[in-house]
Amino acid sequence: MPRSVPRGVVALLLSCALLLTTAACGDGDAQGTAATPTASAGFERQKLAKARFAANAGLAAGAAYQWIVKPYRAGTFQKGADGRTFALVKAGLAGAFTYNRLKAAVDNAKGDPLLSRAVAPLSAGIESLKDLGTKLRKGEVGDVDVGAFEDVINSVKDAGRSAGAEVVDKVPSTTQLGG
Repeated sequence: MPRSVPRGVVALLLSCALLLTTAACGDGDAQGTAATPTASAGFERQKLAKARFAANAGLAAGAAYQWIVKPYRAGTFQKGADGRTFALVKAGLAGAFTYNRLKAAVDNAKGDPLLSRAVAPLSAGIESLKDLGTKLRKGEVGDVDVGAFEDVINSVKDAGRSAGAEVVDKVPSTTQLGG
């Protein structure tokens, strides 16, 4: 009688296969097939870098405000508050999402020299947010933690503004948070 494979093992194998396939799809530089950039291509890439930076930073700012700062100020994270558990789970997801989008924004900033110089000092502050998603999910968040989110987001917005990449808050959907 054949033995069935548990679903968890199948999911793990499929995930590993997907990761290996994605990792194998390099950017072409390793194979020597990269195109030679022209003056106009460099200019377009810089323009796209600013736009991508603004989009990623805007999503991070919107998620942090909508699902972390606003509920915290409303007292939703306090013990006994209505909807506390759900708010903490969303805040944890928003924290991880915010960290991810800020890291992507810093990577985008590397495509523009002015923006890169403006954002470079903020990397340490962004790294400090790495574990706040877990802290939020566990309900161990305080004024200092929420203030850290606000400070980093405002610093990224200011850096973008000084480099000509205006960052506007854009609240991501709940499916984007979990995706």
